[in-house]
Amino acid sequence: MKFTLFSGASGTSAAGDLEVDLLAVALYKENLSESEVFTLLNQRLDGLLVRVAEEERFLGKPQQTLSVHTHGKIAAPRLLLVGIGPRGESSSADLRHATAKVSRAARSVGARRIGLILPAGRTDTRAVELAAEGILLGRYKFDRYLTSDEAKRPDVLESVSIGLGPEADAMAFSAATRRAEIVADAVARARDLVNEPAAEMTPTRLAAVAEELARARGLEVEVFGPARCRELGMGMFLAVAQGSDEEPRFIHLTYRPKTPAKKRVCIIGKGVTFDSGGLSLKPSQGMEDMKVDMAGSAAVIQAIGALAALESPYEIHALAAATENMPSGKSYKLGDVLKSMAGKTVEINNTDAEGRLTLGDALTFALTLKPDEIFDFATLTGACMVALGPNIAGVMTNNQELTDRWLAAAKAAGEEMWQLPLPDRLKDQLKSDIADMKNTGDRQGGALTAGLFLKEFAGSTPWVHVDIAGPATESKEFGALTKGGTGFAVASLAEYLVPRT
Repeated sequence: MKFTLFSGASGTSAAGDLEVDLLAVALYKENLSESEVFTLLNQRLDGLLVRVAEEERFLGKPQQTLSVHTHGKIAAPRLLLVGIGPRGESSSADLRHATAKVSRAARSVGARRIGLILPAGRTDTRAVELAAEGILLGRYKFDRYLTSDEAKRPDVLESVSIGLGPEADAMAFSAATRRAEIVADAVARARDLVNEPAAEMTPTRLAAVAEELARARGLEVEVFGPARCRELGMGMFLAVAQGSDEEPRFIHLTYRPKTPAKKRVCIIGKGVTFDSGGLSLKPSQGMEDMKVDMAGSAAVIQAIGALAALESPYEIHALAAATENMPSGKSYKLGDVLKSMAGKTVEINNTDAEGRLTLGDALTFALTLKPDEIFDFATLTGACMVALGPNIAGVMTNNQELTDRWLAAAKAAGEEMWQLPLPDRLKDQLKSDIADMKNTGDRQGGALTAGLFLKEFAGSTPWVHVDIAGPATESKEFGALTKGGTGFAVASLAEYLVPRT
């Protein structure tokens, strides 16, 4: 799809004369008469816009839309107003969600060309980038297994013209839309990985995806099978894997910049491609969506591809310990004592707390690379969802300065995260009589004790743990998000690891 810049700021005749199939105008929640472009278009439509807005109670609330047929009074046959919320209060996500509504509206009417007017004061290249991401992510569908004609109806959208002022920089516009295309593509591919059935997205298949990405993006890749993981001493990871007939794979992707790297960063994703709970078997309802338990690995694998395309100045290592967690006669058992790659011993008191075991060995492997920073992303605990709800990721850390920078990047990227503490007092819950620690604590503070467990394997290296159990998936469509996998954390990683010049 092609993004083009057209000259003419809000309030000029350029919007009404733009020859497109759908003209979309993003508006703040305010007195509509304060919007120059609304006033202009209302005049061209002989006051129809004000009347219809009043009748439909269109106020510019986030994602609120109003569609009007123009009957030839402006060049576009259809006009769509879309709200982004109050001026000064709308976030990056609000603009992205609003433009996603535009691309969905375009699909519903078969539009090939869209004209888009951004709200007054949001005509910078960052706003262009967010708007383009929204347009692209609003087109996302996972329809591989659908067979109806309606499901297979093609999206015919070909071009989007975005209106900025006459002083707009064409090169900056091009760079912004290119970055949006790369990030949105990585998010969509991460969604695809999460949405695939577990029978398809096995550890072996996930490793094959990583290898395909490495070839496409010029990355280095290593994939370790069970024998190599055994040599490395990954006792926790292999214990989780032993109950399944599917072999585990430890995936290591590396991106090296063309110029000397400014720092080395490891990004680790939980890669449990199906989590039955093992012998601590989940109930059927709790198991239905457990193909999503590899959303962290999907995020870091696709993110490193985007980081390579965007030419991050940092050396990046993406790691994923990919396995299933299944019950069988070979499964690891409650009461077992596992020896980790770090040499620490762990008593198992819940086989459904397997993610922290795989991540513990992945963190130890990461330390062998001598990184400056480590991040891990995991659908780790239901307790985090209890604490923060379904849309906000929990962030835990051993380094506040790093976390402050990370949270600033996440906010700029429009992904909701909230820092949680790692209180030393709760470490008592992980004490074991026969090993160095247990793998779970009490029910209360479950997200925090999971974080404390991981902290034991991060050492002194600055580390951030992001529990994405809630926002990794959506139960229904919301703006730029579709039902199913969301690709959460990809945009934040791009924001953090590709500084803007």
